[in-house]
Amino acid sequence: MSRIRILSEHLSNQIAAGEVVERPASVIKELIENSIDAGASQVDIQIEGSGVRLMRVVDNGCGMIEDDVLLCLERHATSKIQEESQLGAIATLGFRGEALPSIGSVARMTIISRDQEKDTGTLVEVRYGALHAVHEEGCSRGTVMEVRNLFGNVPARKKFLKSARTETYHIEEVVKNQAIAMPEIGFSLRFDERTVLDCPAASDLESRLRYIFRYDGPLLSLEHSGAVATDSVQVGGYLLLPESTPTRSARLRIIVNGRAVQDRMIRNAVTEGLHGFLMKGYQPAGAVLLSISPELVDVNVHPAKREIRFRDHREVYQFLKTVVKSAIQNHQEHARAQLFTPVPKNAREEQEVVRENLITAEPVAEPFQHHLVSPVNPVSVQGNNAVPREQPKFVEKLTATERSEKVPEHISPAASFPSEEKTGKREAEFGGLRLIGQLFSLYLLCEKDEQFIVIDQHAAHERILYGQMKQDYLKKDIPQQRLLFPVTVELGPDHMETIERYHEDLQSLGLEIDHFGETTWVIKSVPAVISVLDPVAMLHDVLDMLYESKGNPGQVIAGVIDDLLASMACKAAIKAGNVLNSEEMIGLLQQMEESDVFSHCPHGRPVVKTFSQPELEKWFHRHGG
Repeated sequence: MSRIRILSEHLSNQIAAGEVVERPASVIKELIENSIDAGASQVDIQIEGSGVRLMRVVDNGCGMIEDDVLLCLERHATSKIQEESQLGAIATLGFRGEALPSIGSVARMTIISRDQEKDTGTLVEVRYGALHAVHEEGCSRGTVMEVRNLFGNVPARKKFLKSARTETYHIEEVVKNQAIAMPEIGFSLRFDERTVLDCPAASDLESRLRYIFRYDGPLLSLEHSGAVATDSVQVGGYLLLPESTPTRSARLRIIVNGRAVQDRMIRNAVTEGLHGFLMKGYQPAGAVLLSISPELVDVNVHPAKREIRFRDHREVYQFLKTVVKSAIQNHQEHARAQLFTPVPKNAREEQEVVRENLITAEPVAEPFQHHLVSPVNPVSVQGNNAVPREQPKFVEKLTATERSEKVPEHISPAASFPSEEKTGKREAEFGGLRLIGQLFSLYLLCEKDEQFIVIDQHAAHERILYGQMKQDYLKKDIPQQRLLFPVTVELGPDHMETIERYHEDLQSLGLEIDHFGETTWVIKSVPAVISVLDPVAMLHDVLDMLYESKGNPGQVIAGVIDDLLASMACKAAIKAGNVLNSEEMIGLLQQMEESDVFSHCPHGRPVVKTFSQPELEKWFHRHGG
C-alpha cells in the first residue's frame, strides 16, 4: 500500500496558515492590503483582546459580488494576476490567493461585502475552514472582514503568541506602515474602546509622517529621481535629523512600491549616506519610499511578502546612498542660511577692522593660541618629544610690543563683550551673529534674531579640520612634517603586514615609514596637523584600524580612511578647556560659514544648538510678560 497520500484541502490550508498567519498582526496586514487593492479611501480597524478575540477591518473599496465572496475563500483564487508573465511585474500588494483561506482555516471568519453597483451585499461565515453560512445582507458599499477566536482550533499555535502588549504593538506597527505607504488613504485603529490611531486622508506624506512619528522638528526630504540601468527610479520620504531623539514610533520604515518591507540593503544605504552625521549607536529614523519599475523588483520571495529582491541591487544601493547624501547636503545649506547672514567681501573687510578695534580686557589666563586658519603647526621632533617651532596666532603673530598695544579681548567662561553704549566700540559680530562669549571654555554663545545659539568649539573645529584633510587626501596632498630625528618603532608581524599592504594609503595620509631591519621600522614624516602628538602611538592607532579592516579591502578608502582622518582631526582640534580670545572665536565662526559641512563633527555629534526666544520664555514661565 502506498505510503504517500495527497493532503486534504483543509490540512493544506492549515499548513499554509503557518507561513502566512504568524500572529494577529499578520492577519491585519493581509486584510489591509486587500482593502488597498480594492481602491479603498478609508480603512477602519477594530481590535479586541490583542487580536485573538476579534479583528475587524472595514473599508469603502469596490466590494465583491456573491460569487467573488465565495471564490476568495478558495486557495489560489485571486483577482490580482491571471497569467504567468504577470509574476515578473507585480503591481498589487496581494497576488498569492492564500491569505483568506489560510486565515479561515485557523479562525472563525465572517465576510460582508457589497459591490459598488449592487443594492445589497453578501454575508459569508467560515468556521475553521468549513463554510457555515451564506446569505444576502443589507450593508454599506465596501467590505467588512471579521476574524474571531484566532487559532481556536490549534491551541499549540496560540501558546506561541507573546503578551497582549507585544501583539498589539505589532498590529500598531503594521497599520502605521500602511498609513505611511498610503497617505492618500484614511486609517483608524481602535484597541477595545481606545482609539490609538485616527489619521484622515492626507494630501502630503510629510503631514502623515509627523502625525505617525509625533514629531514636529526639521526633516530631511528625500524627494529625488534618477535611473538604475535604463529604468527610472524615484525616491521619496523623509528622515529625521541624525541628532534627533527618536520617538517610540520613529524608526526607519521602508516602503517599496507601496509595500512595507524589511530590507537590510536599503537600511545600509541610508546609514552609509548619513556617514559622518550619525552618532555611534544611533540608527536612522524616518520613512524611505522607493518607487521602481515592477520588472526590477521581485516580491515573490516570502509567503508573508516582507522580503524583496532587486535585479540591480548595487545600483539601487548607490543611488539611494547618493540621494541621502544630497538630502543632508541640502539641509547643510539650509542650516548655513539660517545661522549665517551672507557676508559681502567689503563687509568682511570691514569686520576685520572691527576685530582689530575690539576693546582690550584684562585676561584671566593666557588665551589658547591655535592656528585655526591652517591646521599646520610646524614642529621639530626628537624621539617622542614634540617641540613646537612656532605657535602661530589665529589671525596674525603679534610681537610683545604689539600685544601690549592691541591685546585681543579675552572671553572668560562668564564674560561677555562690552556693549557699544559703554565703550563706543562696535560689538564682535560675524555673519549676523553677535558673539556673547565662551561658556565652560567649550561652548561659544551667540545671539541672532531673537535666537540664542550655542556652538561646540571642539566639534566645530574638528569638522573644519576633517574637511580640509579629506580634500588634501583626495588630492594626495596632506601636508607632511618631516621629523628632525626619525623615530624607530618595533612592530609585530600583523602590523608589518598591514604596512606592506597599505603602504600607498599611509603615504597619502602623510605617514612616511621605512623598513630598517627585521622588526624595526623608521618613522620619517607624519601628518603636519598632528605633528605635536606621539608619532609611535599615532602609528599604532592607524595600523590597528587598518588591520581590523583587512577582511574588507574594498571599503578601506571609503570607510577606514574616513575614520582615520576623523580620528586625526579630533586629536588636532581645539579641546574642551581651551580658552579662546575674541579673534579666535570670530575666526572659528568664519571658517564654519566657509566650510562645505559644518553642522556635525565627523563622528556625528551636532555642532550647533539653537534656542528660540519663545522656548526660553516657556522655560522661565514668561508668558507674554
